[in-house]
Amino acid sequence: MTRAELSDLYRGYIQCLNDQDWPNLGTFVHDDVHYNGERIGLSGYRRMLEGDFDAIPDLYFDIELLVAEPPLIASRLRFDCTPRGVLFGLPVNGRKVRFAENVFYEFVEGRIERVWSVIDKAAIESQLG
Repeated sequence: MTRAELSDLYRGYIQCLNDQDWPNLGTFVHDDVHYNGERIGLSGYRRMLEGDFDAIPDLYFDIELLVAEPPLIASRLRFDCTPRGVLFGLPVNGRKVRFAENVFYEFVEGRIERVWSVIDKAAIESQLG
């Protein structure tokens, strides 16, 4: 897979998330997906994402930076959202916050098999004062 093809595939994945198109998530995510070193499988990955959207009704994944080096993707995702209650252990409670996620993906056979994610929790903390 070329860099351009992998980048396009990743953009399709992000669109799937933003559309909350859960029936098509398996098009982009491997059945045996691992998240931060733990095998959670496609169903666990879907539950995690559905939980994110439940906690953050206006959640939108905005690609700020994207680097493709097949079979890997590195991305910086930007979020500008209003979580309902506690987010990453922080009492956001309906306040608008901005933060980023630095995330790496490994693709196997055209689907995401491994995800390593680091959320900029300090950015949220600084906005809560």
